[in-house]
Amino acid sequence: MATSVYFSQRVKSEQNLYEDIIIESLKIYGQDVYYLPRTIVNEDKILGEDVPSKFSAAYQIEMYVENIEGFDGEGDIFAKFGVEIRDTATFVVSRRRWESTVARIDNILETSRPNEGDIIYLPLSNSMFQIMAVEHESPFYQLSNLPTYKLRCELFEYSGEDFDTAVAAIDDIERRYAYKYLTTLDSASAGWIVGETVNQTLSTGTVISGEVAGFSASDNVLQLIHVGADDGNYHSFIIGEQITSTRGSTALVTAVAEDNQLSETEDNDFFDTTETDLEFLDFSETNPFGDPQ
Repeated sequence: MATSVYFSQRVKSEQNLYEDIIIESLKIYGQDVYYLPRTIVNEDKILGEDVPSKFSAAYQIEMYVENIEGFDGEGDIFAKFGVEIRDTATFVVSRRRWESTVARIDNILETSRPNEGDIIYLPLSNSMFQIMAVEHESPFYQLSNLPTYKLRCELFEYSGEDFDTAVAAIDDIERRYAYKYLTTLDSASAGWIVGETVNQTLSTGTVISGEVAGFSASDNVLQLIHVGADDGNYHSFIIGEQITSTRGSTALVTAVAEDNQLSETEDNDFFDTTETDLEFLDFSETNPFGDPQ
C-alpha cells in the first residue's frame, strides 16, 4: 500500500521548523569554532599531495562536539619516538548555518560543502582538528531533507603549513612550530614586522625569501620561516650580504643558524654535539634501529 496522501514529509514549513530547532540546539549546546579552508598551492599530480598548503581565512561558526565525555580515539600513547596524542572528534554543524556563514559567495571556497583536509580550530581546548570524512546523510532524510553535516576529524599535526588567518591564536601555531632560520643582523638593523617578507639576492640572480616570525632587538636575531628560492632549489642566506624587507628595511647578515626544535624537552642538539654519541648509539647489524645500549 502506498503512503498516505494526507501526510507528507516534504512540507517546506515543517522542514524549516526542523532546521530552526537544530540551529537553536547547536547555539545552546555547541562550541564556537573556527573553520579554516585549505588552499592548494602546489599539488603533486603523482601522489595527489599538497605539501605547501596555505590557510588564508578562518570563519567562526558554532558546532556541536558529539561525544560529551571527551575526545574519541586512542588518546595518549607512549610510542617508540615518544608520546603520541591520537585524539579524534566528531563535529555536527547545521547545513544552513554553514552555507550562510562559511560558504558565502564572497568567501574563498571552491565547493559548497565542508572538505576533507580542511581544519577546525577549537578554542576550548586550543587544539586543531583535520577533517578526515564528511557525513552528509545523518540523520537520514527524517523529513525528506538533510539538515546537518557530521565532520569526523583527527588531531592536526603541523608540518610546515602557512597560516595567515588574522586570528592570533591560530597564526601563533605557525610561528612556534615552523622550521626557522635564525639570521643575525648587523648593529644597524631596523625594526622588522612579524608577517612581512624579506629577500636576499644572490650573485647568480636567485632571490631567497622568507616570512618574519619574530625579531629580537637585544641581539639582532631575525627569525624567518617558509624560506625558499625563486628557482625552486635549496639555498641558504649568505653571510655578508644584505637582506631587504617589503617595507624597504635593509640589514647585513652576520650569521645564519637553523632551528628545528619543536619543544623545550628535545635533546637533538645534545645528541649532535656530544663526544660520546657512539658509546650509547649503536647502528651495527645487530641493532639496526639504533636502540640505546
